Parts: sequence; C-alpha cells; structure tokens
Amino acid sequence: MPTIYGRNPIKELLASDKTINKIYIQKGVKDLYDIKNEALEKKVIVVDSDKYKLDKLSGNGVHQGIVASYTEYKYYDVEDIIEHAKKRKEAPFIVILDKIEDPQNLGAIIRTSECMGAHGVIIAKRNAVAINDTVEKVAAGACSYMKVARVANITETIKKLKEKGLWIYALDMDGETEIYNYDLKGGVGIVIGNEGNGVSRLVKENCDVILKIPMKGNINSLNASASLAMVSYEIFRQNNM
Repeated sequence: MPTIYGRNPIKELLASDKTINKIYIQKGVKDLYDIKNEALEKKVIVVDSDKYKLDKLSGNGVHQGIVASYTEYKYYDVEDIIEHAKKRKEAPFIVILDKIEDPQNLGAIIRTSECMGAHGVIIAKRNAVAINDTVEKVAAGACSYMKVARVANITETIKKLKEKGLWIYALDMDGETEIYNYDLKGGVGIVIGNEGNGVSRLVKENCDVILKIPMKGNINSLNASASLAMVSYEIFRQNNM
C-alpha cells in the first residue's frame, strides 16, 4: 500500500480523487487540526500514532507529524460499464449505491455483484466509502474483475442511464412491489440505499419502480449487502433460468 507524508502533500491528496485508507497523525503535534477535520469529513480513518510509527511509515522521511496510506485502484467511467455489457452481448446490469458508508458492506456488495454477473457498480464521490484495503479484503479478489465507477451525482447518473434504456429500481422496505413479482429482465440498475437512512428521497423519486423484499420475521430490514444479494440473484434467475 503506497504512502505519502508531509502536510502539503497530504492536503493535495485529500483534494484529489485518490482513495485514502488511513491518515496517521503524531500525538502532540499542533496545527494539524484542519487536515484532521477535513479527513474526518471525508470519512477517512484518522489514527493517533507515535513518532516511531511515523518514522517507520515514512522511511525516516521528514513527515511533519503526518503520514497517509492510499490505494491506487483504477476507477472506471459509467460508459466503460455500458460498453462492457455490450461486449458480452448482454443487457446492462448495474448496481448503484446511494451513500454506502461501511467498507465491509461495499466489499460484500462488490463480491456479490461479480458473482451474480453485474457489469459494474456505481458509487458516490461524496459522503460514501471508496475502495480501500478493507473493501478489497472483504471483496476477496472481486475488485480485480468488477468495474467500479465514482460519480459526483447519483441522481444525474440515474437520469443518464434511463436515457440509455435502463430501468432503474430502488430497493426499499416500503416498496410497492415484491422483487419476485416483477419482470427484471433487460437492462436494469438496482439502487441500494444508505445503511441507516435507505435510499434518499431525490434518488427514489428518479427511479422507475420501488421494490421490496418480502419478509416474515420480527425484524423487517436487511443490511445493504444482504439486500443486494437477494435482488441480484432474482435478476440472475430471471435472465438465466
């Protein structure tokens, strides 16, 4: 995992599109609050460390009390995902994530998406987890095969996908139709919402249909990765069996 150190280089890293895994800040060093706060706002893990740890991470470089590790995962464009489906001579199947924050969930979603034949996953650039070392570990190698695109605006991306002929379905426990009672053949985008708040209002308003998973137990909701697993298998079943 590559590292970078020094205050200005890390400020530039925070302003870039690279995915930061962790920022290590030396205990007792002042004037780093602005960097720390910006990192926390972007949901980057910040670790308080001693000087020995930072010396080791920086190779004894002049780290100024701060070191960051980041990933070099190459994100794709949404057009790359569409083109991938065309090359496979298949209708596009795209997973769209609305502000997923848990790296464990994102890793599991990428793994499930790859197993179920999805052509790509779309994530937001802001207020959402990016691909980091935890995501790659949970995905168990699927990040090497799944095309992941980061976009500035999920709603606008949905509109563009609809213009290309995809039907966009949001998964919500208050959905109007159960996933097993709806025709999910053809080009589809499945929207999975935030772990706590679900699919946001504006995103939901721009979806074609709101679907739900039928449940019988006392708990009436599943986490994001489990929900995606169930609906993606139904898409796979309808298109392949």
